[in-house]
Amino acid sequence: MGAQNPEMQQRVADLKEAMAKNKQALAQYSWNETVTISLKGEQKKQEHFQVRLGPDGKPQKTSLDPPAQPAAQSGGRGGRLKEHVVAKKKEEYEDYANQIKALIQQYVPPDKDAIEQARQKGNIALSPEAGTPGQYKLVISNYLKQGDNMTLVVDKAQKSIVSLSIASYLSDPKDAVNVTVQFSAIPDGPNHVSAETIDGVSKQLTIAIQNSNYQKV
Repeated sequence: MGAQNPEMQQRVADLKEAMAKNKQALAQYSWNETVTISLKGEQKKQEHFQVRLGPDGKPQKTSLDPPAQPAAQSGGRGGRLKEHVVAKKKEEYEDYANQIKALIQQYVPPDKDAIEQARQKGNIALSPEAGTPGQYKLVISNYLKQGDNMTLVVDKAQKSIVSLSIASYLSDPKDAVNVTVQFSAIPDGPNHVSAETIDGVSKQLTIAIQNSNYQKV
C-alpha cells in the first residue's frame, strides 16, 4: 500500500510543509486575474479582478471591470422574445460555469490536509516524471469525490508544484470536468497558479484563468 511507503511519506511531508509556507508568503501579495468563458470555442464573457488572500486564506476578489450597462430594449414582441431566449441561454451557461468554478475551487490550490488523508487511505501513487529529471509525480485517487483523479508534478529541489491536472465531475460522473493548471514562481517569492484551464465536457464550456502582475501589499 502507498500509505506505508517511506519515500511517499517523506515526499508528502515535504510538499505539505512547502505548501503551508507558500500560502503564508502568498498572503503578502495581490494580483490580477483574467477569467475568459468560451462556449463551443466562441468567447462569451471576460472578467478582470484584483485578488488577494483574505484572513481565512481564501481569495477575495474585487472586479476591475466597469459596471455592465443595461441592454437597450428591442422593439416589438419578436425582439423581446429573442432577448428572452438569449438571456435564458446566457443564464444557463453562466449557472453551469459557476457550478464548475465552485467545484474546482475545492481542488485548486490543493489542500495539504486532504493530501495527507489521501496518503493515509493509500490513495496516492508516487512515480518519477518520465523524461524530466528533478521532478516526480503524485497521482491521487478519490481526492474529493469517488472516482476523481488529481495528478501533481512536483519539483524535487524546490518542493513546489510545477503543474496539476484533475479529472472530476459535477453530481453525475457523466458530467465530466477536466482541469489543467500551470504554476510559476514570483522572483524571490512564492509559487502561484499562473494559468488554469477548466473544461466542462458535456456543454463544451471552457473557463481560462490567467494570473499576473503580482505585487507586494
